[in-house]
Amino acid sequence: MNLVVVESPAKAKTINKYLGSNFKVLASFGHVRDLPSKDGSVRPAEDFAMSWEVDSDSKKRMKDISDAAKGADILYLATDPDREGEAISWHVMEILKNTKGLADMKVKRVVFNEITKSAVLDAIANPRDVDQELVDAYLARRALDYLVGFTLSPVLWRKLPGARSAGRVQSVALRLICQRELEIESFKPREYWTIDVAMKTPSGDPFMASLTELNGQKLDKFDLSTEAAAKEAVAAIQARGFSVSTIESKPAKRNPAAPFTTSTLQQEAARKLGFSASRTMRIAQKLYEGMDIGGETVGLITYMRTDGVQLAGEAISGARSLIAKDYGDRYVPPQPRIYKAKAKNAQEAHEAIRPTDLHRRPAEVSRALTEEQLKLYELIWKRTVASQMESAQFERTVADIAAEDGKVMLRARGSVLTFPGFLALYQEGLDDTDESDDDRRLPALAAGDAVSREKIIPEQHFTEPPPRYTEASLVRKMEELGIGRPSTYASILDVLRDRSYVRMDRNRFVPEDKGRLVTAFLESFFSRYVEYDFTAQMEEQLDEISAGKIDWKTVLREFWAHFSNAIEGTADLRVAQVLDALNDLLGPHIFPLVEEGKDPRACPSCADGRLSLKLGKFGAFIGCSNYPECKFTRQLGTSGDGASEGLNGTKVLGEDNGDEISLRGGRFGQYLQRGEAKEGVKPPRVSIPKDIPLESIDLEKAVALLSLPREVGIHPETGKAIAAGIGRYGPYINHDGKYANLPSSDEVFTIGINRAVSVLAESRPGRQASASVLKELGEHPADGKPVNVMKGRFGPYVTHNKVNATLPRGSEPETFTLEEALPLLEAKAGQPKKGKAKAAAPKKAAAKTAKKAPAKKAAAKSSTAKKAAPKKAPKTAAGAE
Repeated sequence: MNLVVVESPAKAKTINKYLGSNFKVLASFGHVRDLPSKDGSVRPAEDFAMSWEVDSDSKKRMKDISDAAKGADILYLATDPDREGEAISWHVMEILKNTKGLADMKVKRVVFNEITKSAVLDAIANPRDVDQELVDAYLARRALDYLVGFTLSPVLWRKLPGARSAGRVQSVALRLICQRELEIESFKPREYWTIDVAMKTPSGDPFMASLTELNGQKLDKFDLSTEAAAKEAVAAIQARGFSVSTIESKPAKRNPAAPFTTSTLQQEAARKLGFSASRTMRIAQKLYEGMDIGGETVGLITYMRTDGVQLAGEAISGARSLIAKDYGDRYVPPQPRIYKAKAKNAQEAHEAIRPTDLHRRPAEVSRALTEEQLKLYELIWKRTVASQMESAQFERTVADIAAEDGKVMLRARGSVLTFPGFLALYQEGLDDTDESDDDRRLPALAAGDAVSREKIIPEQHFTEPPPRYTEASLVRKMEELGIGRPSTYASILDVLRDRSYVRMDRNRFVPEDKGRLVTAFLESFFSRYVEYDFTAQMEEQLDEISAGKIDWKTVLREFWAHFSNAIEGTADLRVAQVLDALNDLLGPHIFPLVEEGKDPRACPSCADGRLSLKLGKFGAFIGCSNYPECKFTRQLGTSGDGASEGLNGTKVLGEDNGDEISLRGGRFGQYLQRGEAKEGVKPPRVSIPKDIPLESIDLEKAVALLSLPREVGIHPETGKAIAAGIGRYGPYINHDGKYANLPSSDEVFTIGINRAVSVLAESRPGRQASASVLKELGEHPADGKPVNVMKGRFGPYVTHNKVNATLPRGSEPETFTLEEALPLLEAKAGQPKKGKAKAAAPKKAAAKTAKKAPAKKAAAKSSTAKKAAPKKAPKTAAGAE
């Protein structure tokens, strides 16, 4: 018998079918061990020795693997074909070595880029050893990320209250977002005008031309910068007649884009489907691991973590034959298209992401896929096929239209698609910075033709700031700079959101003040480590490790020598120095100029106070230099203009029943207040819920918020009132001391009695609401009772006969199967229930034992205390990147 270890249970089931009864396939469920989240897991003083920890779930899985390995002839490590997969195989091998689970058994590494029978059998027939150079690159990356996170993050916690963490690549990505926001804030629009002219040919065919030369001089973009200049240009055109001076037509081609890499797939899925990077990778993982097609689990796409753009020979042949069949021979180029990766290093440059079988068209697999899976599969299928199609062909025409005296020149452009080529199937999406093809066809023109002027259209324009980054454009920028690696982009962006360093506004990244403070702090005191070039150079060194060109510990030693000195240099850094640096760097943001000639840092509450950044227990805020005499404060990111906000950072919204309703900024955020304090009695106040946009707060909504809780109605069964309000844990309804959560704050104002009764009924203890059943998986084979996927407070879980098991991370409830659920439930059922001790001895015997051995009892208490101590370990610092 041979043992095969893969990463996921879904993959294990499929591969077991391919290999037959002589093989046993077990899943590691991803990484089996990691560095503990505590100081000392990587020790530079011991030549970067690393301590690894196996969590409780992985211990059970490794025991199963170890037990199975005892009777196996060969152990095949078949984890994913990338650096992380190589690391998982190495970890499994090391754990088995340490537990003497390998003995004299042969260990082989196998990789396959797609989960198909032929690919799996070919991999088993051609094994290799674990690639130690790839493992070394993983170890170096993991050590670097740990050292930065657990060394730099504590500095942030001490010097910048409210900061969460810093990461080697995460911080650089955050800097990109913050710098773009600074560009937007400092941008000053510039006026310019364009002149378009509607014209007709001698035969009456209309076309458009644009002014390009005036008074014999070629116009630049800002030469017509005022309305007066535009009017002079219009008058010059009106005073002249025009004819075609020259006309030139040239053929042009547009080639198809290369097949998808991880990065380009994430970008295109964001542009065309609106998917986040992490969502794209979750869906792609499912398509890679396989779907049930005709009663057989089939992997639909090749491995989705790659920076390679090349296709296998059989894939190219399949694409060319399919194109000829569906579109005709003209759409097949004479020679296959060969693409080369732009990335400097190809350590993960396997095949591009493509369908495992191009003849498996999207329509043919649609019944087996969810809507989002089908969308992504269709995108990959079209991109792959289009990459091997003939180029699109155009005829581009430029006609110069000259005035009789030659002092005014107009230009008309046109483009005609003469052969669609790959555009018949697929066209790449565009970013904000890309120029779209606004092509229009020109009528028949000939040099010397007199053309008539129909209408002159002057148009005012203003330059616009660069757009905020979307996921697609940020991933594209990071790839251009060589920051991070495509397989890490999704997790990097998730960390920034999870840390509340950024928020999403219409699918664009907006830095929060917390994120801007962290970036400014790092730029001021650790500038080297947030430089784009430095981060890119580190990535190149990691790639050189994987290529065997440099020793991984040499890279760590060089990095640590400089980084540890930088950390030591901040030991004596005073908070006042931090504040001075942040005040200077963030001045345009935290002290915006709202009125010419007025000092933006002048305190609006006292005569001679100066505003500056302050650090409190809960983060940063703006305060007056005359504190405590002047107690003016306001939140970061709000205007300090006294005219618009009033004193103490307030903005008056209006009056209600004689009370002034105001919006105020405090240390803990924005809040609403009714009236002013009287004789030591605090006025009614309410915080603004996070899901209500600040800009939407008007007098009506403010009064409604201050009036909460509101009575919804009387419960028909009890005769007692139901109230709706917003509390510490969000929006809720309350009836007779029982609470139920509401999905949004807006529903607090709109919920009716019927809906309220229904919500309360669904939230009763011991009663499971039907709406929380995400998917019915079928009957359990042991007892015939239902197995369902449920929506839980802490995420989806599978349940059967009062046994609940959390779904593995990354699992999609909609595609989870009964076969995947059964081992989870079996494992959960075998675990002892929390809080229940072993059967106690009879009371008399227990008492007798207690009297005889008080020392042992005390020792037990001490031992228990020691075991509990690790629970107080320091906070986890940065994420993987």
